[in-house]
Amino acid sequence: MGEEHQNIQYHDRKAGEFPFHTAAETDVMATLGTTDRGLTSAESSARLERYGPNDVSQIRQRPLIIQYLSHFKNLLVIILILAALVSIFAGEITSAVIIIVIVIASVTLDFFQEYKAGNAAELLRQKIITKAAVWRDGELQELPITVLVPGDIISLSAGDIIPADARILSSRDLFVNQSALTGEPFPVEKAPGVAAPATPLAEAENYLFLGTSVVSGTATAVVTTTGSSTEFGHVAKSLVSRPAETEFERGLRHFSYLMSKIIFTLVIIVFFINAFFRHGLLDSLLFSIALAVGMTPELLPMILSLNLSKGAIAMSEKGAIVKHPESIQNFGSMDVLCTDKTGTLTENQIALVRHLDTEGNDSETVLTYSYINSVFSTGLKSPLDEAVVRFRHLDISDCTKVDEIPFDFIRKRVSVVAACKDGAVIISKGAPEEILRICAAEERGGGIRPLDDNARQRIQRIYEEQSTQGFRTLAVCYRHLDTAQATFSVDDEKEMVLVGLITFIDPPKESARESVQLLARSGIDLRILTGDNELVTRKTCELIGLSIKGVLKGTEIENLDDEGLARVVEGVTIFSRMTPVQKNRVMNALKHNGHVVGFMGDGINDAPSIREADVGISVANAVDIAKESADIILVRSDLRILNDGVLEGRKTFGNTMKYILMGTSSNFGNMFSVAGASLFLKFLPMLPIQILLNNLLYDFSESTIPTDKVDDSYISTPKKWDMGFIQKFIVIFGPISSVFDFITFGILLIIFKADVALFQTSWFIESICTQTLVIFVIRTQTIPFWKSRPSRLLAASTIFIVVIACVLPFTPVGSLFGFVPPPLSFFGVLAILVAGYIFIVEGVKLWFYRRYSGLPVKKRDAGS
Repeated sequence: MGEEHQNIQYHDRKAGEFPFHTAAETDVMATLGTTDRGLTSAESSARLERYGPNDVSQIRQRPLIIQYLSHFKNLLVIILILAALVSIFAGEITSAVIIIVIVIASVTLDFFQEYKAGNAAELLRQKIITKAAVWRDGELQELPITVLVPGDIISLSAGDIIPADARILSSRDLFVNQSALTGEPFPVEKAPGVAAPATPLAEAENYLFLGTSVVSGTATAVVTTTGSSTEFGHVAKSLVSRPAETEFERGLRHFSYLMSKIIFTLVIIVFFINAFFRHGLLDSLLFSIALAVGMTPELLPMILSLNLSKGAIAMSEKGAIVKHPESIQNFGSMDVLCTDKTGTLTENQIALVRHLDTEGNDSETVLTYSYINSVFSTGLKSPLDEAVVRFRHLDISDCTKVDEIPFDFIRKRVSVVAACKDGAVIISKGAPEEILRICAAEERGGGIRPLDDNARQRIQRIYEEQSTQGFRTLAVCYRHLDTAQATFSVDDEKEMVLVGLITFIDPPKESARESVQLLARSGIDLRILTGDNELVTRKTCELIGLSIKGVLKGTEIENLDDEGLARVVEGVTIFSRMTPVQKNRVMNALKHNGHVVGFMGDGINDAPSIREADVGISVANAVDIAKESADIILVRSDLRILNDGVLEGRKTFGNTMKYILMGTSSNFGNMFSVAGASLFLKFLPMLPIQILLNNLLYDFSESTIPTDKVDDSYISTPKKWDMGFIQKFIVIFGPISSVFDFITFGILLIIFKADVALFQTSWFIESICTQTLVIFVIRTQTIPFWKSRPSRLLAASTIFIVVIACVLPFTPVGSLFGFVPPPLSFFGVLAILVAGYIFIVEGVKLWFYRRYSGLPVKKRDAGS
């Protein structure tokens, strides 16, 4: 059977039909039509065309026409379409056509802007596509995981994301974290071989799954399925359909509830009053629908998309790539940043400083044992191992590796077994407290002595002395072996002999002190969550000028319940000797207390915390699993870039709030005026199609808000939703608009003796002018134009819409909407009204912000 036919035969079957985990390796390779040297470029290209990209997200992509039509699912759009149908049956063809044109124009504008924003976000995501080591054309190459196909041979090591479902061909000390798929928190060991026929695929030790990650060890595997055919692909839809609600989304939901209550109440009242006392049922229905549309900030999704797109592009120019644009809003709301010490506050250029025996003297024996352990460790490679190997080359050619017990974050140590000329020996290196736990003796004065309490206290003093100087310290121990066993486990780490300590230095970054000051000025509280001890961390914090409120150890956290931890965390800056589980508990406690929490990390052990945080942050040189878990990736590990990104997030939030505050207060005021006028006028104060046109023009003027500048004073502190503040703003500023509307009504009826058409036309113009021009006042908390200038696009779009509104009644198009040319004297009165309105709003605004101190930072509800 030919290669291509074999692949089609398998891959056209239902996923899991071919028993990859129970079949012999030769059968697997034959079925996939591959060899241990992988595929050729031509073969892989043909298979990529046949099976599609190795991208689970592909199952969520929809054709453009479907994306466009989905915008019609909006409730208001459906109501408007129904209103158009009602108009047709009632013989109001012109009104129906105008409503449909307005709907199509609004939907098209919304679709176009969101599509453009989505493309910009996709271009940024392309910069951070994870790569995999793949054998192609007989060579090991780094390729994007999206181009992997069945039959590819991949090479894996600690920190890698497993890029597709694959059968293991060979491995060494391979441990995999499958929690993303199975929920099992502990790493599982994987190895080549053939599983028993009855073994479920999820329990097969010889099989790897897309989306899981390598904790330690190395492996070579053959890709069996990709994309939506993988096990992860089968459940991807359910996984992505229930993402955790972000802080900003929570605020948006509460805002939607608020607007729904206001709109529903007002529209129902207006409809029944008009239908029973003033106008016909159809006119009242259309009028009420138009009123609802006029009050609704329906451009909010588009404004959000544009804001997020602009913010993502601005952040990328400053060195921060945004994977999930919606996280930008949370970035701006973040008031606590949790970070590891190494590589963030320090240079991550670790150097070995000293190798001390148990009496605190330099010892070649300690260096030799450390060197053997570091050279033979193939699991989770750390900068500490690299520093030991780099310190000095030692000849260990008479030693061969027998086995390895990989590092994990529970034991905090790594052990290797080596056969040397003096016999087999197991050597362990790790956190001093963990090494001391498995030691029964010490090497001192040329002999082996019991590790009694005095010895432990002496070693603890040496350890603390080194830590106080800012040196990171590991302990080293060994035990000679009598047996000839080939494999070893954690149970063999016992009765060890402590040989000494090795110390390292990781100098603080030159930029760290400045970064800490910038974050403090931005209102962000920095917390250090580290696996290192508190003495080293305290020294580093002192060197960079970070004030320390308190210190809490991982062991102390274990003795606290969640409520107790939530009370304690507020007074702690350094969390030392932390496990990933403990880091998550600390972040959840901070979130429980109302904080928006960010976490920055780059290692395997950081991935769970990055995923748990409100904003997950990683760096470009981090391990794959850390980058995949992150929302935002920094081009380099520099907190100054992070601070710039936070400020961009606040600008995004600020421009979004401008639209909400301006739109809701102006719309509420104008629509309240319409509702009030309809109760005493014998005619509708504005026709339904005029209200819809007013809303469309107004929305167009606001579509440039994302380009506007944001005051420095605004972005100096974290910003969060506050429904109480928004309600106060609506209640105070909305009636100001209504007062001037009623003044306009009086002038039109008493001075101009306006008939129906002139009244509706004149008030349409006044409404557009006041609610669009007031953006220049509402967009800043300071005095507009003098201390804060709008962007050119915002100014241009606003003036353009004002001109359109004033000119439209003099054109043939205006007659379609029922407009008539107003007398020129009206524009003189209009200028006075607009100037008075803006002057009053400016005065009230200055009082309002003095009273409420700007947009407050309100903590979210603990239970939300």
